[in-house]
Amino acid sequence: MVWEDSPSHVCRGGDKRALTFCCPPVKPCPIIYALEEANLSSQDYVAKKEEFGKKTRLGQGEGTCFGSLVWCCKPSKPCPLRDMVMRKIDMSTEEYMKLKKQLSEELVGAAPSPTEESVKALADTFDVPEEEASNVLQECGNDLRMAAKILRMKNLESN
Repeated sequence: MVWEDSPSHVCRGGDKRALTFCCPPVKPCPIIYALEEANLSSQDYVAKKEEFGKKTRLGQGEGTCFGSLVWCCKPSKPCPLRDMVMRKIDMSTEEYMKLKKQLSEELVGAAPSPTEESVKALADTFDVPEEEASNVLQECGNDLRMAAKILRMKNLESN
């Protein structure tokens, strides 16, 4: 996979790097907090994504919700509109994720992945070894919320 530590969607608890998978800020949702964390105004966010779209194939996407792949979500989330456009322009998932990673870096910089911090938080919260927390987090595709649910269930089963 091109972007192995790609974050979950912002609306699923992903970090600010996941702004690359977000829609324009047209309604109240967790994007507001991610924009604050990234020190981006809504206007700057929209402008940066649109500019990136002009420079890359993510600018294509007639028929998607917002007319461009820059606004589309992660491939793990089913979306027939995004997938139809990707097939139409012959874009692989690998190319899509490579461009989404580049877009993320333009939006928030090449910040280090919060994986190490997340592993420590999971290990401390659920009183498990960091290795176990790391394995569960990886199995969940770095979806911190899902990893927490799994560790919570394991904790309940062992009690």
